[in-house]
Amino acid sequence: MGTLHKNMKTVILAGGMGSRLSEETQVKPKPMVEIGGIPILLHIMKIYARYGYRDFIIALGYRGESIKNYFINYPILSSDVTVHLKEGRVEFTNSMVEDWIVRLMDTGEMSMTGGRLHRLEQMLRPAGTFMLTYGDGVADIDISALVAFHRRHGKLATVTAVRPPARFGTMAFDGEQVVNFQEKPQTGEGWINGGFFVFEPTVFDYLHGDETVLEKEPLERLAADGQLMSYKHEGFWQPMDTIRDRDFLNEQWRSGRAPWKIW
Repeated sequence: MGTLHKNMKTVILAGGMGSRLSEETQVKPKPMVEIGGIPILLHIMKIYARYGYRDFIIALGYRGESIKNYFINYPILSSDVTVHLKEGRVEFTNSMVEDWIVRLMDTGEMSMTGGRLHRLEQMLRPAGTFMLTYGDGVADIDISALVAFHRRHGKLATVTAVRPPARFGTMAFDGEQVVNFQEKPQTGEGWINGGFFVFEPTVFDYLHGDETVLEKEPLERLAADGQLMSYKHEGFWQPMDTIRDRDFLNEQWRSGRAPWKIW
């Protein structure tokens, strides 16, 4: 399994506009919104790297140049720098940079999720099994267990199923008096798509053009063909869809409780 760890690529969809985070995403793409001073994109990559998966393809769209700039400057900003002014020579020391490969690929300003993946076919199809997730969701997921599950069932696709986080409380009334107030428990609802996919390259047969929405026809057809399996993750999972989500994740980080920090 060692070589699989090194070679399996992980695609992160990082092209969306994040309109419900507009106060942040007017100037940066959603995956660059920071949790604890670090872009959520980096949090997600660290989850994969914790399990030995360090070959990343970032599917860029909206304001993709800011993600490119971040990673181009990352080695410089993560090191001590000595500048020999006369020689024009720069030395980097005490580098804390991760041993990762990060491919920053423009996949269209307006492409849909399946369209972004479709544009990466030439890079991914020859490489075999690959992973994919969204650039705005974190979890305390065991990536090794996810991959092992995918290998065991032998189908084309695995989606990680999660419980939606408690988002809204419920209230019951007698006239204007609240007689029952209850925060929604996380386990009170069904399972939803939490990202953290594993795909065989044949999945590209289900994708067509920039307008393809991965969660619509491709996944629906894979399910109808008996080729979509669910890896049920009972632990922590949280998307960053709204300002409230961002603030919740930041509070978790500040308090030292961040369950997704498994590195």
